[in-house]
Amino acid sequence: MSSSDIFIGETIGTVILILLGGGVCAAVTLKASKARNAGWLAITFGWGFAVLTAVYTSAPLSGAHLNPAVTIGIAIKDNAWGDVPTYFAGQLLGAMIGAALVWAAYAGQFHAHLTDKDIVGGPGAQATTAKAVEAQEKGAGPVLGVFSTGPEIRNVVQNLITEIIGTVVLVLAVLTQGLNDSGKGLGTLGALITAFVVVSIGLSLGGPTGYAINPARDLGPRIVHALLPLPNKGGSDWGYAWIPVVGPLVGGAIAAGIYNVAFA
Repeated sequence: MSSSDIFIGETIGTVILILLGGGVCAAVTLKASKARNAGWLAITFGWGFAVLTAVYTSAPLSGAHLNPAVTIGIAIKDNAWGDVPTYFAGQLLGAMIGAALVWAAYAGQFHAHLTDKDIVGGPGAQATTAKAVEAQEKGAGPVLGVFSTGPEIRNVVQNLITEIIGTVVLVLAVLTQGLNDSGKGLGTLGALITAFVVVSIGLSLGGPTGYAINPARDLGPRIVHALLPLPNKGGSDWGYAWIPVVGPLVGGAIAAGIYNVAFA
């Protein structure tokens, strides 16, 4: 794979991943969406199908890492680091483009949601619907969850450990079952396995933090949230932002270490 193939493949794949994954979060969250309040099952399966679609699309070009934690795991497994910056660049750019496309697709819903006083607060707001206002006070605006993750209970150690554990499961599954014949990325069967693993992680381990398990998936859309001209959007919660970056990277490295000790 050439550097240009890797960059283009990772960019396209991560655009699709975030467009469909962030899209299901928008569908479930935003006012005037037909899928509003569809619940956690919709989100977990939406992300699983997003992974499946993104991997099948980008695998011929880049091997479909789509996740810096996966890239780190494969780099440690093979002791091959030359293409890591190219993978990272494509993943971050793709995540930002995908998040911007979610905003474009749901522009009317974003506006309706963020101008509703019962959601963003202000005179006339109902006291019983102040959850989003409370979240804003903690640094997370009322639509930040469409773009990036956040914990239900803010505990740095627990939040970090949760992200590490979830990513270990993901990357270990990729390394043991999902790599193509060359070992450089996800193959056809690996795409399906990985999609099911992502759904499983969401159902079993996603409750505490929203299961970023992917630094680019969280950081790229968080940057877009900070840049978009959304009314009453609130903060981007930068105080928490390092956890869904560091946790998955550590998890990917641990998974590679386990693989090299137990399976190689």
